[in-house]
Amino acid sequence: MPATEDDLFAFLKELGIVTSTVRHPALFTVADSQALRGDIDGGHTKNLFLKDKKDNVFLVTVGEEASVDLKQIHHRIGASGRVSFGNPELLMELLGVVPGSVTVFGLINDTAGRVKLVLDAALMEHEVINVHPLTNEATTSISRKDLIEFIHATGHQPTILKVSA
Repeated sequence: MPATEDDLFAFLKELGIVTSTVRHPALFTVADSQALRGDIDGGHTKNLFLKDKKDNVFLVTVGEEASVDLKQIHHRIGASGRVSFGNPELLMELLGVVPGSVTVFGLINDTAGRVKLVLDAALMEHEVINVHPLTNEATTSISRKDLIEFIHATGHQPTILKVSA
C-alpha cells in the first residue's frame, strides 16, 4: 500500500522538515495550476514520468513553464535510447500516485530505488519549490535544501542538470 499524504507529512516531520500546504481544486495541467492554486511564491513543478527501452525509469522534475525536448532528453538523462511516458500502472507501482499527481514526493514509495530522479538546474535556483503532496488537490512548499534532504532520506540520489530549453 503506497504512503498517504498523512504518511508523507509524518515522514517530513520526523526529518525535522517544515513545509506549508495550500488546498485547492484538483489540478491536472499547468494551466489549471496557474489558474486555481492561488498565489504561492517559489518555483512550481512539472513532472515527467519516463521509461526507456531497457525499462529504466526516470522522474524528471522541471519548472512549470519549462520546455523539454522529449526526442533528445535521453541523451541528457542517461537513458538507453529514446524515452516514453511510463504507464499509469507503473506510476502507481513505483511512486504510489495517479496521473495528474506525479510528484518528487512520490519517491517515498519507491523503496526499491528503481526511479532515477533528475531535477532541472533552473528549477533548483528557487529557494522554495512547490510540489503536490501525493495528491493534486494541494500544493506543498518546501525549501530547496529540505527537498534535497527528503530525497536523500528516501534513498535516492538526485541528478541536477539542465534539461529544459
